[in-house]
Amino acid sequence: MTLTRILTALVLIPAVVAIVLFTPTWAVALATAAVTILALREYFVLGEAIGHRAYRLWTIFSALLLIFFQGAEALGRALTDMHIGFTTSVGDHKFAEDPSLACVFFLFVLGLTVLTLFTLRPLVESLPSAGISSSAFLLVAFPLSYAIRLHALNSSGPRLLLFALVLTWAGDTLAYFVGRAIGKHPLAPHISPKKTWEGTIASMFGSLLVAYAFSYWIRIPLHHLLLMAAIGNIAGQMGDLLESAYKRSAGVKDSGGLLPGHGGVLDRIDALILCIPVIWYYLVLVNPPTL
Repeated sequence: MTLTRILTALVLIPAVVAIVLFTPTWAVALATAAVTILALREYFVLGEAIGHRAYRLWTIFSALLLIFFQGAEALGRALTDMHIGFTTSVGDHKFAEDPSLACVFFLFVLGLTVLTLFTLRPLVESLPSAGISSSAFLLVAFPLSYAIRLHALNSSGPRLLLFALVLTWAGDTLAYFVGRAIGKHPLAPHISPKKTWEGTIASMFGSLLVAYAFSYWIRIPLHHLLLMAAIGNIAGQMGDLLESAYKRSAGVKDSGGLLPGHGGVLDRIDALILCIPVIWYYLVLVNPPTL
């Protein structure tokens, strides 16, 4: 099991790093769209395990529309930067969302309304169907779409997205091995009996080490990188526990079997779903200086 897990990671990690560092934002958007579709499909299966059938096609369509507008906003900002002749810094991006994102959310709600009123499904399924569709859109597709915004943030965007990925990978890896080796104190036994405080502490340590290593590559003061790593790690571990709660509710061990040794796509990205937007909002709200 451990060997399979390592071999799968050795195949996936170089591919992900190559996409993040060496392809434009539109390619990252396409990759994010593919991952989102796979994750949503697994989420729908979890919902069906407890009798909640989602409006699958509408939720996936709305998620892709959301990703499109995230990518379009990033592309528009990049074209503006090219037009005025310089690359914007982190501090140039104020706390404001593209109004088109609100339009996507409202369109999603309108679609749910139409489906609820005119579907041939029994009325007893109306609330569960709307609920699982909305939670999939809000808890999976929306936060994951911030990978596109982070990648396109500025000239350091690809490195910042890689930073979020690596601090999560390092944290997950140390938590897994340290937890298996010396973990004795359960973190949240009612949600995930195998997760321990020892693994949690090791995870935080691993993320902080990543921040220190990236300080030689990303021109942001070390204390800001350490803070981003700390809150990103906390968000990631919360995302991991949240997905564990979904699986426990559905009575399954893994969200899927697509990735040998890791389970499903949702199992692999559960920490990133919250970590990536937390890193984005830290950069936008705290506005750390560039060196």
